[in-house]
Amino acid sequence: MACLLEAPLRISVLSEVTATSRHYVDRLFDPDPQKVLQGVIDMKNAVIGNNKQKANLIVLGAVPRLLYLLQQSSSSLELRTECAVVLGSLAMGTENNIKSLVDCHIIPALLQGLLCPEVIFIEACLRCLRTVFISPVTPVQLLYTDPTVIPHLMSLLSHSQRAQEYITQIFAHCCKTPEHQTVLFNHGAIQNIAPLLISPSYKVRMQALKCFSVLAYENTQVSMTLVNVLVDGELLSQVFVRMMQRDQPIDMQLTAAKCLTYMCRAGAIRTDDSCIVLKTLPCLVRMCSKEHLLEERVEGAETLAYLMEPDVELQRIASTTDHLVAMLADYFKYPSSVSAITDIKRLDHDLKHAHELRQAAFKLYASLGSNDEDIRKKITETENMMDRIVSGLSESSIKVRLAAVRCLHSLSRSVQQLRTSFHDHAVWKPLMKLLQNAPDEVLVMASSTLCNLLLEFSPSKEPILESGVIELLCSLTQSDSPALRVNGIWALMNMAFQAEQKVKVEIVRCLGTEQLFRLLSDPDTNVLMKTLGLLRNLLSTRPHIDQIMSSHGKQIMQAVTLILETEHSLEVKEQTLCILANIADGNTAKELIMTNDDMLQKIKYYMGHSNVKLQLAATFCISNLIWNEEDGKGQNTQVEGGITTGARFREQEEGCSQERQDKLREMGFVDILHKLTQASDSNLSDRAKTAMQQYLA
Repeated sequence: MACLLEAPLRISVLSEVTATSRHYVDRLFDPDPQKVLQGVIDMKNAVIGNNKQKANLIVLGAVPRLLYLLQQSSSSLELRTECAVVLGSLAMGTENNIKSLVDCHIIPALLQGLLCPEVIFIEACLRCLRTVFISPVTPVQLLYTDPTVIPHLMSLLSHSQRAQEYITQIFAHCCKTPEHQTVLFNHGAIQNIAPLLISPSYKVRMQALKCFSVLAYENTQVSMTLVNVLVDGELLSQVFVRMMQRDQPIDMQLTAAKCLTYMCRAGAIRTDDSCIVLKTLPCLVRMCSKEHLLEERVEGAETLAYLMEPDVELQRIASTTDHLVAMLADYFKYPSSVSAITDIKRLDHDLKHAHELRQAAFKLYASLGSNDEDIRKKITETENMMDRIVSGLSESSIKVRLAAVRCLHSLSRSVQQLRTSFHDHAVWKPLMKLLQNAPDEVLVMASSTLCNLLLEFSPSKEPILESGVIELLCSLTQSDSPALRVNGIWALMNMAFQAEQKVKVEIVRCLGTEQLFRLLSDPDTNVLMKTLGLLRNLLSTRPHIDQIMSSHGKQIMQAVTLILETEHSLEVKEQTLCILANIADGNTAKELIMTNDDMLQKIKYYMGHSNVKLQLAATFCISNLIWNEEDGKGQNTQVEGGITTGARFREQEEGCSQERQDKLREMGFVDILHKLTQASDSNLSDRAKTAMQQYLA
């Protein structure tokens, strides 16, 4: 019987709640203004801390009526203010409440209300706007739709401390893009907000500080302006330094450190400035210690990683400050079974967000180890570090996986680590798994790491080859993302370096000639350069050169011709001429050049070019073409993977060298070589002298 009564009971309770809520809404339509005011005040008291009541009132249509009353000039100041307060309270409910309020066009109504001269009403509107705008579901662009809004908000900063707090908080939350930074900057954000940093109100100082952190982030114009700003006769950077002192609240210390970090990264403050080395960096390291809250440790680590990312000296200083490398190991043990947290809500929060600590630790390790070999060694020797990275690659959080692979990529720049830790822990296996199905941002970093694992001195190269990676890499070269195309072709280039013929044949087969030549006309220069590098590595070792050129010589020569004839950088032209030099070293492949007078004329042109590197590459071509084999032996020069390899003896078919020399003499190459023997560049003159000796042999 109890079960039968349950549903009617629920309906009865719901009806009662709805009826009560309906009563509040009905009172908003009373013809007596005083009763309407009392109804709004009663509604305000009813919704405080009651999300269910808030939702009911929204569903029953309270919001449009409140907005109507708020905008009526006939409404009393008190009524309009109380309407704004109730709307602000409704906004403090769930995200669905915010969506409903935004859909009812609350933002334009409140912004219109800011034109009222009464401070109490302005503050109520600003408080509500602040609550709406700090919600993640509110489109921040709504603040910038009307171009008169930002300058008006700037003018309201002088009205009261509350207005200053709400407006700066709105700016701090709604400045998300470089365009937003520019709008705020152009409307005087710096000069209007800077004086607020010495306000007697902590809340105002804090929100002003947060404004500067979002304005300065990756913005050179703002940062260069900030560095010269004076606040009450003191440089702004020194105000930030004072805010980082240990006696200041942690939130203030952290935000001030972020401001100086962003100004430094934007080039406004030198990395060796004392305010960075002696103040900002130590402050951020301090935030990483375990006595701080989880979110403070996360923000401290991520900001520190960003600060020192491009600067090896800061990385070295940080690595020896307060045992930072060892301190970060605690990020993986949190919260421990003996955690000092006694607040159950805090413990529950931290358990749900512990992955953010691991993400931050990986980011900071990646930044620390991006340049210095000793730091990398220290990181990999930290307890269970490689195991933690391997585990991180398969975590459920995509952000942790990305941070873990960033850390792995940073460590993979070390020859020693590739040969030891990476091999011992077989990191290539989880890395390959990660490459099978991941978002582009993870794929970019994972494929970049794979490039390093495929270098010839890496013990991981062979097992990766055996895992069938060629097909995966070839598929990356077809991506819409230039970064993925670069990494795919880069990895293939590394794989082809000094590889066996069967590997090279498989690369060409899997990639396909159409795709290879599509990559040679890729609009992204990096893709083109790496494709040329792949071709250079494929066209090395005489049998390999002849075999590939016999199958694809016509297309390769067409591609080389096209690149040499069109507008490309000097680096691209040099790479292309190096490919020609390798082709010229083939037994049979060189005939593809010798029978192509147009190509010979191009080589001749580049031998007389103003750029020494192009002259040298073109001279290599001719040197290989005219080499005179004496007693069946001679010297050749090939260029592979960016490394010139020469002084190697080999056997070759006797015969055609004299004919080639005669033809090249007739075309004027001997005269050019003779002239180049006098070149000021020693490498070029030596190469020309070596080639000339063949005519005297």
